[in-house]
Amino acid sequence: MSKEKALFEDEFDADFDDVFAEEPELDPLEVPANDSFDSFLNSDDLLAPPEQKPVMADQPIFTMPDSTGGDAPLPAISIKVFYEREETRMMMDVCARDRRMGRATLEAIPGGIPAAIDFMQNNPTPNLLMIESSSAAHQILGEIDALAEHCDENVQVMVVGVVNDIKLYRQLVARGVSEYLVPPFEPIQIIRSISSLFVDPDRPFVGKQISVIGAKGGVGSSTIAHNLAWALAENVLVNTTLVDLDLSFGTTALDFNQETPQTIADALLAPERADDAVIERLLAKATDRLSLFTAPASINQIMDIPDEAFTTVIESVRRNVPYMVLDLPHTWSRWVQRTLVASDEVIIVCQPDLASLRNGKNFIDQLKGQRPNDNPPRLVLNMSGVPKRPEIPVKDFAAAIGVEPEIILPFEPELFGTAANNGQMISETDAASRSSMAIDHLASVLTGRSVVKPDKSFLKKLLGK
Repeated sequence: MSKEKALFEDEFDADFDDVFAEEPELDPLEVPANDSFDSFLNSDDLLAPPEQKPVMADQPIFTMPDSTGGDAPLPAISIKVFYEREETRMMMDVCARDRRMGRATLEAIPGGIPAAIDFMQNNPTPNLLMIESSSAAHQILGEIDALAEHCDENVQVMVVGVVNDIKLYRQLVARGVSEYLVPPFEPIQIIRSISSLFVDPDRPFVGKQISVIGAKGGVGSSTIAHNLAWALAENVLVNTTLVDLDLSFGTTALDFNQETPQTIADALLAPERADDAVIERLLAKATDRLSLFTAPASINQIMDIPDEAFTTVIESVRRNVPYMVLDLPHTWSRWVQRTLVASDEVIIVCQPDLASLRNGKNFIDQLKGQRPNDNPPRLVLNMSGVPKRPEIPVKDFAAAIGVEPEIILPFEPELFGTAANNGQMISETDAASRSSMAIDHLASVLTGRSVVKPDKSFLKKLLGK
């Protein structure tokens, strides 16, 4: 059995009848802007079933089904696009600015297939030829035959046409065309189609990268990251690795009550040796589904880590697990920016105060511009309803920051304090708490899977646990 199949074994061998039999998930814990926090906690609305359709197991949450994991960047390839319509050129401009295309070079040339034939007569063949034609099927085939006389046999060819005909598709494939697309389509569809043509056969899999960062210090982003990773692994039942990238003050080992003599610093200090075997040896197992890459427990060593080392190690971990949660430190550096831009999902943790609003808006605005074809950053509003603390109402906070909160966690110091002191996650401490249910909801949204509540054993029921 391949390593990729082994990683997914726990996910897909589950009994689908049990998964779909679960109750629908609750909505995010949103505090009404005009109500007091106490009345919100005591309201019936909190426990009401959601109006939206619940996320079911294996149900895709994006426009395109994305069952193969995350999106890896394209290699350093050259792409020539010969377009007919201005709309196609504009769409390819959007694709060229996408984070996945950072290493590829793309040039768009008007004229369709005839222009491609003229170009190829006097120029070297690129890695990918993307050509557009609005002609009838027989004319497209004739022009493709003429183009083939001037291309290397290893070139990948994508054709954009208007004829939605399976017979034409088969004839194009028989001539060596790699892909045939018919509008309408989104930029992400084109990017993923291109990516599928250049997948490394030795490393075809890449997991989803979820980055969690705080808008300011002390907002609880590490707590959210750790509990989210636990919810993904234990309540949504997907294999997950939590990576603590706060090298000076990371708390993963403490929060999970782990003693880890080897940490992520060992990999970052020698990234050239961070192959699959080394990564596997450095990881600590929290549960059967959850692995931990902890941070050093002391500040005895000041580490000046090159940006490329972070990229190398993160990509190495990502190749070996379906979901990877990155606990990012509250700092702004080149490697943090690159990591956020390269993520499949970004979670910004805020508190309902002015500093979080300003910093969170800066994060969100910049990332929206650099990730135009991805989901916008998801907002988590933490520690809402602290007694006697002035707070920005949720409605006003969302309007100003430009994103509706995905979940809102109430101020529950006893729950989080007890969990931290016991080296537990809040789901272990009180699975029925509002915060636990909110994080489960977030895990469900990120995966498109329902939360699976484990059945208590007969002995645990007798003991009241």
